[in-house]
Amino acid sequence: MTTRMLLRSGRVISMDPEIGDLPRGDVLIEDGRIAAVAPDIGADAEILDMTGRIVIPGFVDTHRHTWEAPIRGVAPDATLDDYFVDILDTFAPLYTPEDVYAGNLAGALECLNAGITTLVDWSHINNTPEHPDAAIQALAESGIRAQYAYGCANTSLADYWFESKIAVPPDDVRRIRAKYFPSDSGLLTMALATRGPGFCVNDVVSAEWALARELGIPITVHVAMGRLAGRFGMVRQLHDLGLLGPDTTYIHCCYLHEEEWRMVADSGGTVSIAPQVEEQMGHGWPPVMAALEHGLRPSLSIDVVTTVPGDMFTQIRAAFGAERARVNADCWQANLPVPDTMLTARQMLEIATRNGAHVAGVEDRTGSLTPGKRADVVALDATALNMAPAHDAAAAVTLCADVSNVETVIVDGVLRKRDGRLLGEVARARRLVEESRDRLLAAKEAKAAA
Repeated sequence: MTTRMLLRSGRVISMDPEIGDLPRGDVLIEDGRIAAVAPDIGADAEILDMTGRIVIPGFVDTHRHTWEAPIRGVAPDATLDDYFVDILDTFAPLYTPEDVYAGNLAGALECLNAGITTLVDWSHINNTPEHPDAAIQALAESGIRAQYAYGCANTSLADYWFESKIAVPPDDVRRIRAKYFPSDSGLLTMALATRGPGFCVNDVVSAEWALARELGIPITVHVAMGRLAGRFGMVRQLHDLGLLGPDTTYIHCCYLHEEEWRMVADSGGTVSIAPQVEEQMGHGWPPVMAALEHGLRPSLSIDVVTTVPGDMFTQIRAAFGAERARVNADCWQANLPVPDTMLTARQMLEIATRNGAHVAGVEDRTGSLTPGKRADVVALDATALNMAPAHDAAAAVTLCADVSNVETVIVDGVLRKRDGRLLGEVARARRLVEESRDRLLAAKEAKAAA
């Protein structure tokens, strides 16, 4: 039996260049797919009144260490160096599978509440074989669209992050691929989260890239975050190893050399930028414009909620403000006029939706309100005082909205938030993540006292 849902009379920003924006439009969903987007659709369907709402594709977060939700905000003033010690060398070794489950469940629900319908879960917390199972179970239960990126253990910072000779366990990666991801068409897909040159010896780097390609899964790697990583010339090293390819996402990229930008672009690679983390923790200026200038389609990501908020509105404004501030300052310093080619609010919405889907490898199924794609849809209450009156709909979303405006969230045709209320076992998720917090803090204190 066909199920239909009709989002009626909203202000639609489709992010599809052929459909464009509809000042007043309808979105018809049939059996989880977008069936039509038009000014007026007549259909026998469940009606959701979108009057006064702005309807957009769901946001896509292309890089989040979701497991860190139980330790949210523990490192508000941290630099990148602090993070390695205070989080990866202190808390991460203490994580049990139960902690990972709690973090991923609460973190994924947090995403849905904020209108993030697709998530790349950069899961570098696989201390035992039970850890990835727990992470994937939580993602599945949340109902989010996600790419689970299998990462290394964090039982020892020195062993796993400084010229490491330890690769991710290939047999367990193969087990996870076979058990949970027999195809690449489901709501959940798989990637490999690798550490890359500078953090691993070349044999480990080559082995991990070969493993991902054996299994036919994409690769995601942090590069050029902070001057130290910039000096590594990580992309250049990957090039010299013959490993660059269109299956790889490069995260941060703040200190990429010019030749490295060309290498990423020429190889068909993709880019994920985490603006507030990069500004706040010392990774470098968010290189959104640099990526665009090299013909790339950059995406946005949250990274770590230990230090920054977990919503996309914050990232949009952090990137937008930083890039325009940089250009304005350079022009003032050189006594030159500000160019007309600066970032726009509209571009930021595309970066947070279509570009994100492109980077996550799911643009064929999400990222725009295009008939035939899966129905990942968000509606924002534009009658609220922080958005009204909405003159420019895209600007209202990127520069005015916040999580409180996210009224409706649909993933794969299923309502996950309705009338401003997140559906599902929210109270249970909060209880589990609070219990995990208490256990981790107690374990940290016991370890320090030992």
